[in-house]
Amino acid sequence: QLQASGGGLVQAGGSLRLSCAASGFNLDYGAIGWFRQAPGKEREGVSCISSSGLSTYYSDSVKGRFTISRDTAKNTVYLQMNSLKPEDTAVYYCAAGVDYYSGSYYFCPYYGMDYWGKGTQVTVSS
Repeated sequence: QLQASGGGLVQAGGSLRLSCAASGFNLDYGAIGWFRQAPGKEREGVSCISSSGLSTYYSDSVKGRFTISRDTAKNTVYLQMNSLKPEDTAVYYCAAGVDYYSGSYYFCPYYGMDYWGKGTQVTVSS
């Protein structure tokens, strides 16, 4: 089971930290990813961290602003979101699944995710 939390309403330029607490399995099960979906838009992969914790992925839209990390003692993955923009407004979901590598490039597509948590709403006002 995955439980996402930490969403809320923030002004543009502000920060939020999302948490994804895993229960029933350890973080080394596989990739833990953050995905988001805004109204009328397709689901977008935002960031993910590998089962080893050594590889990370960021979409171009959040690179340099968001940071994914994990605390194995708490079995929790975090997404620190800085310099938030109105276009970051969406429901954010965390998911667990398979690590994917293409050479040294690491990613975690949604179709590789086995478990999904309920989302947490992030709203960024302009």
